Amino acid sequence: MNARSDRTPAPAAVPRHELIADAALTLLAERGMRGLTHRAVDEQTGLPQGSTSNVARTRAALLEAAVRRLAEREAAVLTARERSAAGRAGAGAGAADAETEDAGAAVAEALSLALHRYLSRHRELLLARYELALEATRRPELRAVYDRAGRAFREPMAAMLAAAGSADPERHAMSMVAWCDGILFSCIAGQFHAAAPTRAALRTSCAELLDGMLRG
Repeated sequence: MNARSDRTPAPAAVPRHELIADAALTLLAERGMRGLTHRAVDEQTGLPQGSTSNVARTRAALLEAAVRRLAEREAAVLTARERSAAGRAGAGAGAADAETEDAGAAVAEALSLALHRYLSRHRELLLARYELALEATRRPELRAVYDRAGRAFREPMAAMLAAAGSADPERHAMSMVAWCDGILFSCIAGQFHAAAPTRAALRTSCAELLDGMLRG
């Protein structure tokens, strides 16, 4: 019987390197770091033994492939149209309170939507991310890959906040990313894992934080 998870696309549906990286993420979420082996990925995908080694010869290469694929899939949590909507609203913000409020509302809308989708549809990605983040603290080469992937999220956040009128977008981006990460961890693996917030609650909390940042 094929051990491939239903959440892993069929071999013909995606390129082999993506199929293998997706299977690695599934294994990390389901079994943890110790459950991720080349043989386990072969079994998860239903590919012949040795297929994973042909794509990622070493464990380090397999972990790096998982990080890169994780970044690709996380970037797709929001569509390009949904991300750009917040940017367009922010770009029109001026000093007026009403404009600042509108820009903050647009950013809160986008962030709350992303958070809610993570919690309701992409829990596997979060669990895999936490496994990889911890492993990166022990592997400098993986840390470099992980940090490069993270810049793809931090830099757009700073740009979005700057467009919305932030007086210190880099500092505010750090605070906002840290808050988002804290919410996700608390609701996946922390004290609130059994009670994920609603989309409305997430939107309200985002708006409250942004209001303090932008009006300040």
